[in-house]
Amino acid sequence: MGYLINQTNQIHVLQAWHHAQYEQATTTAIQSTLRHAGAANNEAPKILDLPPIMLQAVLEFGNRTNEGLLVRAVAIPWFAIIRLMVEDPRYIYDLDARRWEELVAGAWRQEGYDVILTPRSGDGGRDVIATLPGVGRVRLFDQVKRYSPGNLVTAEEVRSMLGVLEVGGNVSKGIITTTSDFAPGIAKDLGIQRLIPYRLELKPREELFDWLENLTNVPAAR
Repeated sequence: MGYLINQTNQIHVLQAWHHAQYEQATTTAIQSTLRHAGAANNEAPKILDLPPIMLQAVLEFGNRTNEGLLVRAVAIPWFAIIRLMVEDPRYIYDLDARRWEELVAGAWRQEGYDVILTPRSGDGGRDVIATLPGVGRVRLFDQVKRYSPGNLVTAEEVRSMLGVLEVGGNVSKGIITTTSDFAPGIAKDLGIQRLIPYRLELKPREELFDWLENLTNVPAAR
């Protein structure tokens, strides 16, 4: 089973969160000092302003399969990173596309699915493969799109996922998860809408973060 959070784990998550906050404050102070020093020399020193926790591994992997890497569990940084982003959404776009695929893969593992993270290239439009074991097995393809707020997922991109479902064959449902939103015309596209929600699911930023926050089981300070 995945890393299912309990009371002890909540304490670890909060400790990681406070530690990340301390490290971020230290980094900010260093940046300010370097910025003033650089101004005197007409230079602009560069320093990575991400908390170190953001760079740590978020998944524990098992065996390699012919489709990708089996996700054995999520690691403590997975919880801490989500908490950071919930508290400060500016961090959302500091993570690259691969890191977002890992976060979503971890979310499915937390839901109790057997999860495979596919390779960075040649994934056939499937970033995450999630299979719910037991009677009535369900197999999902999740395509993760790390897009900026103004970059909407288009109807053409959604139809591309429908093609992936056709080619994949042995799959119950396709999901497109994005850090942005979907083009307005998709809501009026009958060819797409007829497949929602049982064959296709579109998960925009707001739903994505509700999902992630619920899975961490650590209420955000609002």
